[in-house]
Amino acid sequence: MALSRTSSTTYLRLCILSTLGVFAMNTTAATSELNIVSAMNDSELPEVELDKIVVTATRTPTKTSNVIAQTRVIDKEDLKRFQGQNALDIIKRQPGISHYTNGGPGTTSNFYMRGYDNKQILVLIDGVRYSSISAGGATLSLLPADQIDRIEILYGASGSSIYGADAMGGVIQVFTKGANIGRSNVSVTAGIGSHNEYLYGASAQFTNEKGTTLGLSANHNETDGYNATLPSNLPSQTDNDGFKSNNYSLSFSQKINDNLKFGVTGIYSKSKTDIDSYDDYLTNAPALENAFAEQNNGAASAYIEHSDDNGSNTKLTYGYSIDESTTYETSLKNGSGYNTNQQQISLIRSQNLPIGKAVFGAEHLNQELKLNVYEAADRKVTSGFAGYNLVNNTFDLQANLRHDDYSDFDSKTTYSLGGAYHINQNLRTGASYAKGFRVPTFNDLYYPDSGNPNLKPETSDNYETFIEYDTDIQSTRLTGYHNKVDDLIGFVSIFDANGYYAGGSSENVDKAKIEGVTLTSDWIVDSYLFGGSYDYQQAKNDSGGLEDGNFLAIRPEHKAMVYAGYRLPSLDVRAEYQYIGDYYSDVANTDSQLVNSYGLLNISGNYKLTDNLSMTARLNNIANKKYITLPGYNTDGTNFFTSLTYNWF
Repeated sequence: MALSRTSSTTYLRLCILSTLGVFAMNTTAATSELNIVSAMNDSELPEVELDKIVVTATRTPTKTSNVIAQTRVIDKEDLKRFQGQNALDIIKRQPGISHYTNGGPGTTSNFYMRGYDNKQILVLIDGVRYSSISAGGATLSLLPADQIDRIEILYGASGSSIYGADAMGGVIQVFTKGANIGRSNVSVTAGIGSHNEYLYGASAQFTNEKGTTLGLSANHNETDGYNATLPSNLPSQTDNDGFKSNNYSLSFSQKINDNLKFGVTGIYSKSKTDIDSYDDYLTNAPALENAFAEQNNGAASAYIEHSDDNGSNTKLTYGYSIDESTTYETSLKNGSGYNTNQQQISLIRSQNLPIGKAVFGAEHLNQELKLNVYEAADRKVTSGFAGYNLVNNTFDLQANLRHDDYSDFDSKTTYSLGGAYHINQNLRTGASYAKGFRVPTFNDLYYPDSGNPNLKPETSDNYETFIEYDTDIQSTRLTGYHNKVDDLIGFVSIFDANGYYAGGSSENVDKAKIEGVTLTSDWIVDSYLFGGSYDYQQAKNDSGGLEDGNFLAIRPEHKAMVYAGYRLPSLDVRAEYQYIGDYYSDVANTDSQLVNSYGLLNISGNYKLTDNLSMTARLNNIANKKYITLPGYNTDGTNFFTSLTYNWF
């Protein structure tokens, strides 16, 4: 049912009031519920864990309190607050990460971690590389939160020596829904939101005593969207830019015996995004009507894993990922298409030693790009790596070494070394060093009128130090980092003798220095959750040229977030305020490209209406803050999403 603008506004206000009313009434009810919490069994209490297990940081399960590099785990309880949203919506709220978007869902976006942009950040789905090898970076905005079981974030360049190129800024790993099944169940979900958004879907999870697990999930999400471009951005279109997607995920595993199992995982999204576009072959041409882009994105893997009786294991995995996009500009009757696929096979051995654990293995990666814009040969990478991890009550140690042999570049060896000392059972301090690199994307090398096939890989030196204090009720960490990047790839403009623009190309001309501190603190006191984070960052050009000392684009100097929540078995409500400081959207730091600071207030919650029926709701930008993330492009005002889920156990 389509609503008029007046009806939509009235409906939004009613939803806000009713949602806040539900939370208010149930907070009152929760007070009496709190009195009987002490009489419950531990299994009935909500799962809240500060010291979580992370795999991405070491390629073997490790407690976050023993990992050297800064990590972040967003588990299924956290993800409930983001129903109807996507992976970028989740990631952009985490410490050390900034972003911009060119409008609503599905439009062009980019994210940055500790000053590195998404081309320098590796994204994995169940261990499989997921990105566009043409433009670089991963389209996290096309991964729906409803298909995700958990997300792990590894900050810093230690990922380069574990996973190879494109990880010198960090690693984000997404684990698909259904990988962690507690008991068999079937669920259906239906939700509505602002801009005539609606979502419906179903999932089924099955497990038995014979070691079989199966998870299936599918949903459809659609919204009218909002106008992506501001009137001052020419060409201007005042129409709403809609988005719709169909999303599917699969997870299956089967134990053959106590030591051997195999499985498959997969996630796939097919989406369509309305865009604002214009005929770039005509001067002062009007904006094109009904332009849109179609995207197909996903990753799948099949594996077999053998575990020894002493806890060591060997895993053989084949992975395949796609990133396809075709843009249609109606008046031109054409479509520019990019078709990326990556095939990966890896063999990894985790070996327990008398002291510590060794992780080693080999990988082969084939990257293929088919498009109608330029020609590019396949890229093949063969790699070998080894790591050592030591965890005890006094010292934590992690060392990694990796060698990558490229078909189109020289081979590269990276390494990292980090250690931590436990001053006492609660206080720990440590430091690490990592060597990072990134190979040029195919757009960097071959894009018409800007590509340069003679580019060299970017390299970096990354230093990190930290001190953290952990107890049963809180985890607080202060991290400092200092990074230097050489051969940074940038676009160099060429002007003729009369001063007119005559083209340009990508060159290894820039250097950068990125340094800063991150403070995170998370607390759990009885049923109350609260905490926050603060980032101070200086990401600047260090090339010695005209732009030396300028801030890198989309890297705010200050970012902060505070939150407070209340969690019981039947109720989970949380309010958060996020502040983003001023930043420039261009490398020249011109005043017209300054993005002013802004703050956003959001509230989200889940309420268990019955044993089988639950409700989730989220209100974003409650104060209806007017802000931008990129000059010329619009952002959403107050918006909401609410849904009901029914489970059969």
